Amino acid sequence: MKNKLVEYRKTIGYSQERLAARLGVSRQTIISIEKGKYDPSLNLAFQLAKVFETSIEEIFVYEEKEGEKT
Repeated sequence: MKNKLVEYRKTIGYSQERLAARLGVSRQTIISIEKGKYDPSLNLAFQLAKVFETSIEEIFVYEEKEGEKT
């Protein structure tokens, strides 16, 4: 899943470490989400949306994988 986490994080001036601390996760979790290597839980996605005062859909962009049907 693609995301705009880096852009949102930089807009409010947060480091990866500061965002991780605010959410109660590791910095590695934030790095993995930003690189698209880890999809956050729904709860964490809601927490991120709350931090950035936006919707989950504005941060995360779902892309179908080849051969996948919805």
